[in-house]
Amino acid sequence: MCRPGSLTAKNLLAFSWGREYPVNILLHLLVGTPWQETMTKFGSPAATTISDNGTDQQFEIATNLIDFDFRSQTSAMSQVSARTEYVIPSLVEDKVSPRAKDILQKVYRFVQDECIPAETAFFAQVKPDMKNGRWTSYPAIIEDLKAKARAHNPPLWNLFLHKGYPEGPGLSNLEYALMAEIMGTCYIASEAMNCAAPDTGNMEVFAKYGTPEQKKEWLVPLLDGKIRSAFAMTERFVASSDATNIRTAITTQGDDYVINGRKWWISGAGDPRCKVLLVMGKTDPNNASPHKQQSLVIVPADAPGITYVRPMHVFGEDSAPHGHMEILFENVRVPKRNIILGEGRGFEVIQGRLGPGRIHHCMRTIGIAEVSLDLLINRIFDKDRKVFGKHLFQHGTVQGDVADCRMEIEQARWLVLNAADKIDRAGAKNAMKEIALAKVVVPKMALKVIDRAQQVHGAEGICQDSKLPMLWIHTRTLRYADGPDETHRAQIGRLEMKRAPQVIADIKRNQDRQEAMLKSLNLRAAHSAAVAKL
Repeated sequence: MCRPGSLTAKNLLAFSWGREYPVNILLHLLVGTPWQETMTKFGSPAATTISDNGTDQQFEIATNLIDFDFRSQTSAMSQVSARTEYVIPSLVEDKVSPRAKDILQKVYRFVQDECIPAETAFFAQVKPDMKNGRWTSYPAIIEDLKAKARAHNPPLWNLFLHKGYPEGPGLSNLEYALMAEIMGTCYIASEAMNCAAPDTGNMEVFAKYGTPEQKKEWLVPLLDGKIRSAFAMTERFVASSDATNIRTAITTQGDDYVINGRKWWISGAGDPRCKVLLVMGKTDPNNASPHKQQSLVIVPADAPGITYVRPMHVFGEDSAPHGHMEILFENVRVPKRNIILGEGRGFEVIQGRLGPGRIHHCMRTIGIAEVSLDLLINRIFDKDRKVFGKHLFQHGTVQGDVADCRMEIEQARWLVLNAADKIDRAGAKNAMKEIALAKVVVPKMALKVIDRAQQVHGAEGICQDSKLPMLWIHTRTLRYADGPDETHRAQIGRLEMKRAPQVIADIKRNQDRQEAMLKSLNLRAAHSAAVAKL
């Protein structure tokens, strides 16, 4: 038996806590069972014989089980093949059609087999400086991937256009949301399948609101992947989170509109393939309704009077060759036929554009969170890294981080899938709260997951040797994109408070019923009336 102070129950729990190694092996050692007998009994490799009375050695053997635990797990891992299919969350599986399931698996394999291997080559092909074409060329590997995506049957192309659009493949928002998560695991996957922002939202605008002429000129080449686009709304000198503040002027001169103003953070406008801008500006600044002052017009990206001032840097990154540009419009003239839907209907258009787009952003961000958790797990099982005598995965704090990541990812995923399902069932206008909930929760969740992954990587997690900084930068911008957190939180609060009359009526009904029940039983409440009203 162990002498006092050598191997206590407390020690035992410390050894076994959070590990897959069976606690019954440690229990046998605790009571003095010989090492060989214990290992043979539980089917583990035998070790050298230890005498029954060697309690100090017994203690050492028990502690060495930690290392044996690591070896057994890494040995098992070496026999595991890479995953070959995407597992659909069980709660929504019956809402995914057989055809969509087939496409979903093809998307997964395409991302795993083609996009992820090409990701580092993509960044290697980005030109290093202005003189060498940083903003005038685009990595050729993207066109190779696009050709492969279109060669599939059915093509893995324009999957985002849901059932309401004849130009799309006929998927629901929920079905595409699952695919967007897969695309989010690789930086270039969305573009390889012509499902990248801001083109997705702009194509929806053309598909939903465009005239036949506008569709022919702009939607067709966008759907074909021949050109790219940008959406120009945010302005430098106003609080653009309130879109009624925008100052860009769109005035009428004969049969033309003339545009004057300055926009910035216009994503994708730096891309040499960007050929069209959708520009938000005021056509009727004196309209009594602030939501009817704005209009959306189509502007060719090379129209006279446009100056691309500079690419905006995100934490020092210029995001070339995609870019987030500052753009100056000086007497830019476009024909009146370039108006989208009609004067004063800009807000109507952008609300129709942003609903599904926020779902796409959120599910891609779920994919980013999954990648970050994978990187975290991969790091903590590095056999060469020990801290205070233990492998990283053996530390309780690290195990807790892994658990928190998994719980938070799952919670966020269901928020987004619920919002996507609500859009399918009731339309984006009736899913505003669900969309806003997802838009606030998901980026903040992913940032926490990335931060934990960076923490176990140490300094490597914040330098150029890791992809985690890029994931963090991209995810942090999503707390602004398509509306900042504060705007969505305010919207959620207002929508919740609209329930006040119903909530008050429900509570009053319950109180009345409770009082009636007490009276019928000739009883008095066991607590005060004040408490009963709470």
